Amino acid sequence: MAKRVALISEHASPLAAAGGIDSGGQNIYVAHVARQLAHLGYLVDVFTRRDAPDLPEVVEWMPGVRVIHVPAGPPAYVRKEQLLEFMPQFSDSVECFARDVAKSPGGYVVAHANFFMSGLAGLALKRSLGTPLVVTFHALGRVRRLHQGAADEFPRERLEIEDRLVREADAIVAECPQDKTDLTTLYPGDPARVSVIPCGFDRSEFWPITRALARRTLGYRMDERILLNIGRLVPRKGIDNAIRGLARLAHRHGLAARLVIVGGNSDLPHAETTPEIGRLQALADAEGVGRLVTFTGRRSREFLKLYYAAADVFVTTPWYEPFGITPLEAMACGTPVVGSDVGGIRFSVVDGLTGALVAPNDPDALAARLAELCREPERLKELGRNGIRRVNGQFTWQKVTRAIASLYEQVRLREPAGGRRARIAVAA
Repeated sequence: MAKRVALISEHASPLAAAGGIDSGGQNIYVAHVARQLAHLGYLVDVFTRRDAPDLPEVVEWMPGVRVIHVPAGPPAYVRKEQLLEFMPQFSDSVECFARDVAKSPGGYVVAHANFFMSGLAGLALKRSLGTPLVVTFHALGRVRRLHQGAADEFPRERLEIEDRLVREADAIVAECPQDKTDLTTLYPGDPARVSVIPCGFDRSEFWPITRALARRTLGYRMDERILLNIGRLVPRKGIDNAIRGLARLAHRHGLAARLVIVGGNSDLPHAETTPEIGRLQALADAEGVGRLVTFTGRRSREFLKLYYAAADVFVTTPWYEPFGITPLEAMACGTPVVGSDVGGIRFSVVDGLTGALVAPNDPDALAARLAELCREPERLKELGRNGIRRVNGQFTWQKVTRAIASLYEQVRLREPAGGRRARIAVAA
């Protein structure tokens, strides 16, 4: 009999287009983990909040994977910072659905919650049905507050909920060593219940393409130097640092380059739909590099490999980064990465082997490393080849999900956190 998993992701649906508002790495993580679990023989139900009135309750997404649209609050987009008040309804709805599933043999063998709010639904299943709980936080409230201060708009209750989850979850997935350190120093995490399992990339989506083909397809010239950033356009991603670095690269090192920025809340790069574009464009103009910065707007995932392959260097300079999937995708396409020496980027990018690490918020250091690399085209090719080998050896979604599935089997067999596991009979 196939084992059934409840994969809970309240604000990040696997069906959403990545790169828009509140849509990024968590959506990609949930989609690929669900898909790979199905390939391993699991039956997967992905629970996510209904954010549009015309969404059906159940979508048969692919063989072995269903997406369950859970009623919680208005059937419309709500910023994730404002979703907590709807989580009691979300948790009750997930529990009700799980009780129906439990009427068939087995029920859910594990609940895997993604983000702290989904953890509340996972705790409800653990309490009422005895379902083992695994949590991937994707971002931690205390880390966010350290870096964003008053700009962090999540309610303070987030920290209390995360503390409870860290104490009561049967296992926690840390996406990189820094994540585990944060969970066991800033939170009451038991190191024995925290496993480092990174994010991954999809080899069927990202692979090396010749630069000439990629640039010809996108309409870029072969004789221009291209730096690339892909991701959500929010201040913490540090794209302003990349723009200042671009200016110093031109003005202090005499190396002109184009910075291509892919992302936004719409397919066209309008400041009305993506206010961050307006702020960044004004900064580029003030730095004297406005004509060297290109905003493309949001792009569907099938086109991203063309952008990665067209670039000389992928630049990602966030203030902090719980993991960061885009560096993996860039390396899979053979493009070296220059990234902030923080969090998951410090784990995935090996300084001097697959790219370079620089201090966050330091455009001088960024420009210096870019200048060094751009003057050595053969070195860039070597770094690109090393990146391809590294990600294919350690960071495929197949490898990642096998590790997650192994963790599921461990938590099913071990004594649960918080005492003996309840065994609730559910009447047919």
